[in-house]
Amino acid sequence: MTERLGQRGLDLLFFEARTFNNWQDKPVSPMAIKELANLMKWAPTSANCSPARLVFVRSDEAKDKLAGMAMEANQPKIRSAPITVIIGHDLDFASHLPKLFPHTDAKSWFEGNEELTATTAFRNGTLQGGYFIIAARALGLDTGPMSGFDNDAVDKEFFAGTKIKSNFLCSIGYGDPKDMFDRSPRFDFDEFASVV
Repeated sequence: MTERLGQRGLDLLFFEARTFNNWQDKPVSPMAIKELANLMKWAPTSANCSPARLVFVRSDEAKDKLAGMAMEANQPKIRSAPITVIIGHDLDFASHLPKLFPHTDAKSWFEGNEELTATTAFRNGTLQGGYFIIAARALGLDTGPMSGFDNDAVDKEFFAGTKIKSNFLCSIGYGDPKDMFDRSPRFDFDEFASVV
């Protein structure tokens, strides 16, 4: 695995990629939704625990419900996007470890340990949310990740009867650059990294 991504690929994923708030009137196909989820799932999580759970909110009715649970500034972003994805994590992920990590009894690591379970689910679900953004960009979709919503209300409406907890939202589609801010600065290497 010594090959590296070319400059165009790096531009798509990082240097030219932006967070979008406005969207073209262009749908995201069901095939693109499945391709995105099936690409994201291959990135690593600890013990292959894969706790992320996704709800692709596409219908006007579901978008209105979700928007009603978001802060005012996020409501038009949700309503105008072709799809907004609720990215959650399953606190019952360990029940799937016999399938996902079959070479040892990984399920037993989490039995009776709610703190470890919650930490592992949140950490790896968040990691998978990051993979989701990169996978979307790799497939030619733009993204608009956001927080600023009532997690408890979203969990009751979209994850009722489960142990899934919402983490953040991410709109996907084909971005419209109107009203986009100039790119914000980033830290220089020495401001956020060290080598010891």
